[in-house]
Amino acid sequence: MAEPSESEVLSWFERLSNWGRWGAEDELGTLNLVTPAVRRRAAQSVKDGVSVSCAHEVVTGVHNIESELTAVSIAPGTRLGFSTERITALTVHGHVMTHLDALSHIFWDGQMYNGRSAEILANGGANALPITVARHGVITRGVLLDVAAAKGVDWLEPGQGVFPEDLEAAEARQGVRVESGDAVLLRTGFGRYRGEMGSNTPAELGAVHPGWHAATLPWLRARDVAIIGCDSATDVMPSGYRNVALPVHTVGIVAMGLWLLDNCDLEEVAIEAASSGRWDFQLSICPLVLSGLTSSPVNPVATF
Repeated sequence: MAEPSESEVLSWFERLSNWGRWGAEDELGTLNLVTPAVRRRAAQSVKDGVSVSCAHEVVTGVHNIESELTAVSIAPGTRLGFSTERITALTVHGHVMTHLDALSHIFWDGQMYNGRSAEILANGGANALPITVARHGVITRGVLLDVAAAKGVDWLEPGQGVFPEDLEAAEARQGVRVESGDAVLLRTGFGRYRGEMGSNTPAELGAVHPGWHAATLPWLRARDVAIIGCDSATDVMPSGYRNVALPVHTVGIVAMGLWLLDNCDLEEVAIEAASSGRWDFQLSICPLVLSGLTSSPVNPVATF
């Protein structure tokens, strides 16, 4: 489990780059790998018709969302009543809400994926690489790699990174192989840790947690993975690098055009996968179609 040096990680901006791979105007990045054939394969993985959410329930008024009940009415002379609400604050990025990062989320040296200038983020929104390029939804084959179970532990320790060897050990244990166009969901057990240890505030969740180590980036590029998810905020924290604090976010999004699912809840899907003996499934991810945003809250649903 040798850790690559920071200079090696920085070299990956060029060596792992997908810039121009799908054309100079491309905004989909690795979502180009989710082809009709991949979607058909995902549909064929459905055997039982059992669906499981991979999203955390976010308590309004406590975490990153505030709402207020705006009306509770009973129409005069009728039996009809109704209620409505207004969402007044919604912070999507961070360590609490399950969300999909658009390719406009991260930039390096003033550039985003495929050479787009970060200056396009001015005037209140992303004018390129917004979340709406995924408006038709992402329907692909999901693969859960339960690294915690493969290591025989309830959870990885906070700050413990996952390396390619760990991914392949989980593949071997589960009898599954990650293929082109897949969405790989990494279970570190952090969701269980959150529940049992009571770490729920953004400060607690973001300071130190397990996750993908930068060393996995060449592996993800070689396997042509379309999306990665994790039960933490993706990058192991601390990352171990001074000048590129979030290497999986930074090299993944900027150089590779890799889409990221942060803060998934993978406990129930792990139980279903272990019970059925099937670690691949159809994964459906549908972002909100709100223009100019760099992310969207999502409820990824695995169907077995």
